[in-house]
Amino acid sequence: MTRTSGDVRAPGGVPPTVADVDRIAAHADPVVRNLRITHCYHELSRALADRTGGSANWCTFAVWASKQVGQTIRQEDLARTLDRLLASSPEAGAAVDLLVRSLRRAVPRHVLDDAERFVRQAVVATARLDAAGDAAARGNLKVFEEIAREFARFLAVPADGVDGFLTALRPGEPPEGQRYLRQAFTRYHQAMTAVDPKERAELLLLANVEIGLHEQTRLQPEITAALEAPVVDPRDLERRLLDLLLPGNRAVKWLRRVLLTVLGRRTPIRLAGEHLADHARALARRAVTEHLMTLALPDGELLDLAEDLPAQFPPLLVQLSHPELLALLEIVDPTSDSLLDTAARDWSDLPDRLHYIADMFRCHAHRADLLDPPFTPEQVADLTNGRRPTGRL
Repeated sequence: MTRTSGDVRAPGGVPPTVADVDRIAAHADPVVRNLRITHCYHELSRALADRTGGSANWCTFAVWASKQVGQTIRQEDLARTLDRLLASSPEAGAAVDLLVRSLRRAVPRHVLDDAERFVRQAVVATARLDAAGDAAARGNLKVFEEIAREFARFLAVPADGVDGFLTALRPGEPPEGQRYLRQAFTRYHQAMTAVDPKERAELLLLANVEIGLHEQTRLQPEITAALEAPVVDPRDLERRLLDLLLPGNRAVKWLRRVLLTVLGRRTPIRLAGEHLADHARALARRAVTEHLMTLALPDGELLDLAEDLPAQFPPLLVQLSHPELLALLEIVDPTSDSLLDTAARDWSDLPDRLHYIADMFRCHAHRADLLDPPFTPEQVADLTNGRRPTGRL
């Protein structure tokens, strides 16, 4: 069955093909591309779950991770989060007050009533939150165009053709080698025919963690770039702030800024702006970190990845016996068979991330609502027609 470029599969239809994945990856709009990536992961997740007993696979978790990343790409709530942190931080508050005091001899008195609000507005405007969104979009695409493509290819091969599929995967370690992908798809293939439910559950968990290890190693540059993207330049902050506070058109504003330098009133503003920029840069990184370390699951549940997992292992995965699974968890899970200290303290730290992710895969392996669609039928229809969906995404 052939699908057109705009098709979005209805439940029970054919899984996405390699061509579908390639078309989505080539979409120029990062916002729409992310939404289509998220929905495609859902289609792949359901197709593989249909063949492996209905449990979660790596694509199942990728649906909700990609949906969360979409908020960073769209910069949803990032500005509000940064503004909230600016307002609640005592150190930043003191720096804002210092800058407001330095403005008293430079701007009209009636403007000073709103000066604090204007200062925070200027900080948010200069924080390069768009750069964090760009890095998130690059990571979203990077993982999708490699791993989703392999899932689509895997789902298209007949049972007796899996050896050829595996041979095409590159040997070697990530980020360039695909050894863990080759091993993971071997487990998925074995899980399709496994009769014992516990054996199948452990094979699926092993596959999910192996792909997670590959994925997170590949994503390391983009995660670091997103966290380091916020840069509050003091000169840019000063220019934007004076543009907001000084009256007149562009030419008049420019003249007034020149006069501030001539009259010697600009230096205190600049020094106060540099002081505030140092605090604002740290808070902007914290705002991006909060977004990257929050995962929204179905029914509005939010996981704070900086806290220990609020879950428990499902019965089939309380005691593990698969030797290769146990060996891998010895590498990525320093608190074996426990959820203590699963909290990720630094999301840019690869072992920290992998510890949380491995236990999350294990805890939620049999959570049925993770297989639910991430978007409403109306939103899917908008995606089908090439439009940005309306409503909460």
